[in-house]
Amino acid sequence: MAQQATAPARSSTHGIVEQLAKFFPQATPLRLAVRVTQPGSDWLGEGAVIEFGTAREVLFALFQPLEFGDRVRVENSDGSLDVEATVVAVQYHDGRTAVAARFTSAVTNWIVNP
Repeated sequence: MAQQATAPARSSTHGIVEQLAKFFPQATPLRLAVRVTQPGSDWLGEGAVIEFGTAREVLFALFQPLEFGDRVRVENSDGSLDVEATVVAVQYHDGRTAVAARFTSAVTNWIVNP
């Protein structure tokens, strides 16, 4: 006889980034804490976690409502990642923005290789 049960839901942030990652078949799951800023704007930036990555893109969630074509700067705490990227895809969900951003130039020390 089947029984009904409940299970804890995944983090809503992870879920929205995971949904966006489906459009990037080469995306690899990651967990890299970064700070995302928008050059030339008044926005002071926001902490985020890169949850998926490819050789050319990073996927993360923010509260800031970015749009397709926006430029962002992505930096980790030790400075080994400090790159500019262009937003190539977004999904909005409950006040959060799942973002896919493509590097504007080659990143020699990126952890996901082609």
